[in-house]
Amino acid sequence: MRLRSAFDREIFRLAVPALGALAAEPLYVLVDTAIVGHLGRSQLAALGAAATVVSVFGMFNFLQYATTAQVARATGANQDVDARRLGAQAFWLSLAIGIVLCVALVLLAGEVVALVGVEGQTADYAETYLRIVALGVPSFFLALSGQGFLRGRSELTAPLVVIVLANVLNAALEVLFVYGFGWGIEGSAWGTAIAQSCMGAGFVWLIVSRAGRENMAPAVRFARRLLSVGKFIFVRTAALISAFLLAGAVVARFGDAELGAYQISFQLFLALALALDAIAIAGQILVGRELGAGRPDRAYDASVRMITLSVATGALFAVLLLALADVLPRLFSSDAEVLAECAALWPIFALLQPVSGAVFALDGILIGASDGPYIAGSMVVAFAACTACLGLAVAENWGVRGVWAALAVLILVRAVTMGARFARRRWLVTGWA
Repeated sequence: MRLRSAFDREIFRLAVPALGALAAEPLYVLVDTAIVGHLGRSQLAALGAAATVVSVFGMFNFLQYATTAQVARATGANQDVDARRLGAQAFWLSLAIGIVLCVALVLLAGEVVALVGVEGQTADYAETYLRIVALGVPSFFLALSGQGFLRGRSELTAPLVVIVLANVLNAALEVLFVYGFGWGIEGSAWGTAIAQSCMGAGFVWLIVSRAGRENMAPAVRFARRLLSVGKFIFVRTAALISAFLLAGAVVARFGDAELGAYQISFQLFLALALALDAIAIAGQILVGRELGAGRPDRAYDASVRMITLSVATGALFAVLLLALADVLPRLFSSDAEVLAECAALWPIFALLQPVSGAVFALDGILIGASDGPYIAGSMVVAFAACTACLGLAVAENWGVRGVWAALAVLILVRAVTMGARFARRRWLVTGWA
């Protein structure tokens, strides 16, 4: 590995603020959990049920990723007006989807909570929470498209500031509403809804000011372009989320100790993924821009560097995880059975990190190249392989180690399929038209 590259300055300029925004987003749920957790078991369980429902919205991140890739490509091709119009169409698409889901969640909150499986007082709390939080859903979607547009323009500081301010406001409002006004879980929901609405307003201002009022009119041609790329990213994300949900459902069959160990390892996996995803976001921007400018060699060289950095970061994580195998799990639990299950899965979890680094980087690179059909197809194949392994884990009673082996198959299949695509260079399609 070369210690320096001509692309390093630009990669880190993009990845560092992207990491900040990625790290700030989960704070909404963490703050809610910390505050609601002191209200009682039913309220905390209700929040968990509501969070499960809201997590499904992650499948719509194509509004962000497709916008980043297309805006970056247009910017690289010096099609600045088209880039601005793409940002405007992402705005209208996200607003429309957000409003539809908001109305659906308000009207069907009871039915949705029933599907999750909670009952009694917990179900009542969850239904109330969802109906209030739904009011902030359109703003949540505006933030997705706004970040995608601004990232495509290589502007990552402004969205980071808006997200951080929204998190600070959320924390302050929740403390005021829950403890100051005594509103209970409703206060937590109102704090989140108001903070997200303010965040949405901030992104509206950013989008309109960058796109220009003259470019904000709806344009079917540009909306269709975003959807043509976005539909494949939607399939990719839906398959990925489904794999994680299925893994969680399978491990729950083995017992509380296995579930506890899985929760510890999976949350650490998500935390470490933030650093890797930040490099992937830099990949989306750089690859889209270089291909739009007709520079496939630079796109490829920058991609090689990002894969190298991501694998090296994953290798560092692996070394740290193995060295702290007896320490990290004890920060989350002192239960002997949970710790024993952690010890069983830990080598698989730790050694996957360098491969995960390659997968994250390749994913960002191919998204930046708008190589949607291949991304979706490879993810569906990986999901099928993972599902088959999860079935074996249940049939053979492999426990939590078997579940992590299935997730390893998911990651390895993605690494092989996307690595093959990268090596053949068929994704290096240049130009804007």
